[in-house]
Amino acid sequence: MVIIGLLAGFVAPRYFAQVGKSQIKVARAQINALELALDQFRIDVGRYPSTEEGLEALNTAPANIEAWAGPYLKKAVPADPWGRPYVYEHPGRNAELDLTSLGRDGRLGGAGEDADIVNW
Repeated sequence: MVIIGLLAGFVAPRYFAQVGKSQIKVARAQINALELALDQFRIDVGRYPSTEEGLEALNTAPANIEAWAGPYLKKAVPADPWGRPYVYEHPGRNAELDLTSLGRDGRLGGAGEDADIVNW
C-alpha cells in the first residue's frame, strides 16, 4: 500500500502537468481555426465582424449583410479548454483583430497555465 501511495505521489504531478500543456495546445489550435474562419468571413463580406457582432457572426449572419456566405464553422463557436468564451476584439489593440483565451485562471496576464493564449 505504501509503495502504491509513493508511486501515485510521484506520477500524479507529472500527469496533471501534461493535462495543462494539452489544454494550452487545444486553445492555440482553436484560436488558429477561428482565425481561418474569420479570414473567410472577411473575404466574403469585405471586413471582419465588429466586436459587437462577435464570433457569433461566424455562424449567424449579422443584420444587413447580404454577402455573408456562412456558416463559417461546422459547429457553434467553442469555449476555450477551461469552459470560458474567447475574447474577440475588432479592431484589436495588438493586431487587426485580437483573439484571447484568458488561460486557466480566467484573468488577464498570468504565467504558465494561467497565461493568456493570444493570436498575435
